Amino acid sequence: MSGETTGGDRPAMPPVRLSSEAELARDALAAPLFSWAARLATWAGESGSATAGADGPGVPVGAGGELLAPQLKEAVALLGLSDDEDGEMHTAQAWQLAVDTGLLEVEEDGDASGEEGGGTRAVLTEEPVGTARPGEELAQLRGEGSPEDVLEIWQGGLESVLADAATPSFEDLVGGLEDVTGEDGQIDPEAIDLDSLDWNPEKEAEFLDGALGNLYVLTAGDQAVSAGAMVPLPVLAASMIVPDDMDEPTDAVLEEVSAAMMKLDEQFRMLAPAGLVEYQPVDEALTEESDEDAELPENLDEEDVSRYGMVRLTPLGVHGVRVRLREAGVEAPAVGDLAGAGAEKLLSALPVYTEENAQAEIESWLAARTPLESARELLAAARGTDEDAPSRRLACQQALSLIGTEAEPALRDVLEDRQLGGLARVWLVEHGAQDVPQPDEEMVFWLTVDTIAAQLATAGEATELQGLVQGLVDQHAGFFDKAWKVDHPATADVLEAMGRVHPDKQAAKEARKAAFKARSRLG
Repeated sequence: MSGETTGGDRPAMPPVRLSSEAELARDALAAPLFSWAARLATWAGESGSATAGADGPGVPVGAGGELLAPQLKEAVALLGLSDDEDGEMHTAQAWQLAVDTGLLEVEEDGDASGEEGGGTRAVLTEEPVGTARPGEELAQLRGEGSPEDVLEIWQGGLESVLADAATPSFEDLVGGLEDVTGEDGQIDPEAIDLDSLDWNPEKEAEFLDGALGNLYVLTAGDQAVSAGAMVPLPVLAASMIVPDDMDEPTDAVLEEVSAAMMKLDEQFRMLAPAGLVEYQPVDEALTEESDEDAELPENLDEEDVSRYGMVRLTPLGVHGVRVRLREAGVEAPAVGDLAGAGAEKLLSALPVYTEENAQAEIESWLAARTPLESARELLAAARGTDEDAPSRRLACQQALSLIGTEAEPALRDVLEDRQLGGLARVWLVEHGAQDVPQPDEEMVFWLTVDTIAAQLATAGEATELQGLVQGLVDQHAGFFDKAWKVDHPATADVLEAMGRVHPDKQAAKEARKAAFKARSRLG
């Protein structure tokens, strides 16, 4: 799997908040496909089973470890899927998952051999050539294993399910079965032109990995999605296809997006029973329409959007994708990773967190220290004149807001510090401290420049910045005449940004002139 990159060119992802291992293990055991697989493995080991052989419990299987027709029917009934039109498919998938994860072990009879591989096997014979019995892993799911053991089994099974989802059906590969079916109704291997099959396994796997990676980024970076909101399938597909610098997608690109949506629809239908995603499929009425009629309308309300599919990673899915990312060498941090880190590392990391995740990370960090110790570490780490220093100070304010009045001595110690005195005064006033000295004008302007510099670094020229800039200029007569003299490394950049976002043309012109003066003063 691929990811974003850090300054050292090592792939990186935004941090995610994980559920506890115990909660994730419960989710894994409750996932329909894994629950079915465990039930089938238990069934295979029950003494007196109708399928038990002369040598004891077990289920006769075909050359690929698959259930034979009579046993498949019995297994479908066992899972309560007899009335489900996809009951046999789900049962076969669950059985194969049990084999792939070691919940079932297949012992071949005599010298019979079967061909193994990922995905659900086709029936290779109507005669039993082996026996399936419970494997050692089943006991791990039945109470003997730790949550970590359960998750390891689930993760291994996930690889099998993903391989299945990334593999098109045989009918899709050959473009229909009519041309490769003989008069006896059986598939004729000699009629299949393997060289003409339009299928690249690596490319298909990369497509699915890309979709899961983008969904992971949306989960980590969007407050609503991280809280459980669903992502519209068209949005996910567009994030994979439409270039970032393309304002209006071309017809060709929109066709690619539609094709990606249909492929993802099939794949997510397969992944949902494994507990990886929660998925609301594309409305079948849409898939039955012609390509022309199925194009996305220009304006979609919430009901329209939901008809085109909605998806989200479950908490278990976030864990599963993160494990795969890390195994692929991608940096995929989790909230709480920084509990033992230094304050500077914490403050440098926080700007990319969602608000909720940042608070959880800070609380985890604070829990390992006393309030006074925490405040002093944070303030020391917030100092600096480097490019990232304003962002660190903004993060420092965020962290300090979660510390109680026990930290007051640390804040009073920096009241005369030109970089920290302003934020210290704000904290003391907000916490009801007495005898807080008023800041001088120089400190006020320095703090203003520093705050805007931090906003630019973390949020860019967002709409909120325009209101902030306009309010500052309106409150301070002759603002720009004083601002250009502020001894802050970002003064010129901040004034230039103010010139771009201020709605008043005259004020914007004054900001640009002040920026020029600031640069001239610095040489």
